[in-house]
Amino acid sequence: MFSGIIEEYATVTAITHDRDNIDITLKCSFVDELKIDQSVAHNGVCLTVVKIEDGQYVVTAMKETLDRSNLGELKVGDRVNVERSMIMNGRLDGHIVQGHVDQTATCTDIKDANGSKYFTFAYEYDKDMARRGYFTVDKGSVTVNGVSLTVCSPTKDSFQVAIIPYTFEHTNFHDIKVGSKVNIEFDILGKYIARLKEVGE
Repeated sequence: MFSGIIEEYATVTAITHDRDNIDITLKCSFVDELKIDQSVAHNGVCLTVVKIEDGQYVVTAMKETLDRSNLGELKVGDRVNVERSMIMNGRLDGHIVQGHVDQTATCTDIKDANGSKYFTFAYEYDKDMARRGYFTVDKGSVTVNGVSLTVCSPTKDSFQVAIIPYTFEHTNFHDIKVGSKVNIEFDILGKYIARLKEVGE
């Protein structure tokens, strides 16, 4: 379980392929605090630490993860938003994030907001999935590349988020351009409500 409050970004130092899986080697400031089997969110995707060596760590992404996320497009040198799992006696500063990315979205517009920036993202709309809670609502929560954000101006297949300078500088939002693909996780509360409605009918 995560909160969507990014600790920092890690740098990809190596990528190796093993059949349908990829092993991603990364470097960040808290490598020495990690343990094998620990969960860390990478651009919002919960992955397990499988190796720690020489100040770097390795995680494995399987085909299902690669199909649903942007991790398959990573290259050596890319920066990845990382967050360790929540400590249960801490404050929930973002929102409840599972680390289970639902799909990707594409950045379609970036506007200056006199210091901050508005990013617009479009995603593939599926009517059946929307009935099951896979959508955004105005002032609701959404996770973009692991960052907990508040939705603005949603449509059935797009939404906008406002990014303050601190978030822009301390996450990989500063690498996002029009056309960039990002990971999105819809709010789990909306999914539960949609499911309750479905089973109650």
